[in-house]
Amino acid sequence: MTPDDTPTRYRITVVCLGNICRSPIGEAVLRTRIEAAGLTASVCVDSAGTGDWHLGHGADPRALSTLDAAGYDHDHVARQISASWLDDIDLLLAMDEANYRDLQRMLARSGASPALRMMRSFDPALSDLPEPHPDLAVPDPYYGGPEGFAEVLQMIEKAADGIVDDLLGGRLGA
Repeated sequence: MTPDDTPTRYRITVVCLGNICRSPIGEAVLRTRIEAAGLTASVCVDSAGTGDWHLGHGADPRALSTLDAAGYDHDHVARQISASWLDDIDLLLAMDEANYRDLQRMLARSGASPALRMMRSFDPALSDLPEPHPDLAVPDPYYGGPEGFAEVLQMIEKAADGIVDDLLGGRLGA
């Protein structure tokens, strides 16, 4: 409990490169799955990028179209993760190996200790792969067409289901 007697929520931050494609999709899907599981009071989800190219911008229109077509709510403004956030995060979800390594370096410099995982490591079909295995990467769809965004959504949905299962099963700290 916090000093004001309100429970502390388990905080998950989904991280990609620019915070306009993969991580906003991850945030929207995971937030929806957490809400459906009745975990909103104990778990919160946000997202950020490791780079600053798109700060203050909305998500890529193709990401938004993909989320809309699948029925996900979204409200997003791109942000860049910084070391000052890390003490307040419980779980960092990296989208690819580069994001994972960037976050590892940030964690080493900060001394903070949130768990760092590849998002797809929660996909039951991939859970036996060591992190950060290349097969755990969610590919960046930015330079492709809408089919890349649909593929990213499918990958993230499988991983999000695994995360919620772990939250409900007590394997994550919510």
